[in-house]
Amino acid sequence: MASDYERVLCVKNKVFVYRIPPRPSNRGYRAADWKLDAPDWTGRLRVVAKGNDLFIKLEDKEGELFASCPVKEYPGIAVEAVTDSSRYFVLRIQDDNGRSAFIGIGFEDRGDSFDLNVSLQDHFKWLKQEEDAKKTTKEFNSGPKLDLGFKEGQSITINIGSQTVQQTQQTSSDPWGDFTGASSQSGTGGDGGWVQF
Repeated sequence: MASDYERVLCVKNKVFVYRIPPRPSNRGYRAADWKLDAPDWTGRLRVVAKGNDLFIKLEDKEGELFASCPVKEYPGIAVEAVTDSSRYFVLRIQDDNGRSAFIGIGFEDRGDSFDLNVSLQDHFKWLKQEEDAKKTTKEFNSGPKLDLGFKEGQSITINIGSQTVQQTQQTSSDPWGDFTGASSQSGTGGDGGWVQF
């Protein structure tokens, strides 16, 4: 089943993690408020889908899990862009007991943050298409059925078209047919039109 295996949607081998101050009232997070020159952890980021579920996983170089961020929707509370840079995000990470915390992440390159954005958007676009397809199938299956089967005693006629082939048939009872006629015109003399072989 599709839900039994993980699909890796994005891998970034270098991501910085920051402890961040509490959210300042209703304003968004600002990366400038973090200690950007002194990240608290550096490792690898993977975006992983398992069935319909999506996770951002932060792992060390050996693949050990540092933190996991389940993403139910995007944009949403689980992944939030900061207001002053396109390279930094705030993630809501959760442990196995359901406890959550907010951390900051950032990339050296703007292209890495773009790839993260695209992989998240593509996953939820795919989910919507799957949902729409299921809805369409359900509506189709619940509609009236069109019976195209033959009823007893019914028949159909199909005209495919035909080509008439004309063939001239020899009506003479002479088994030699045209040969005798052709020979008699070029007769070889005194033999009644027969050709000598």
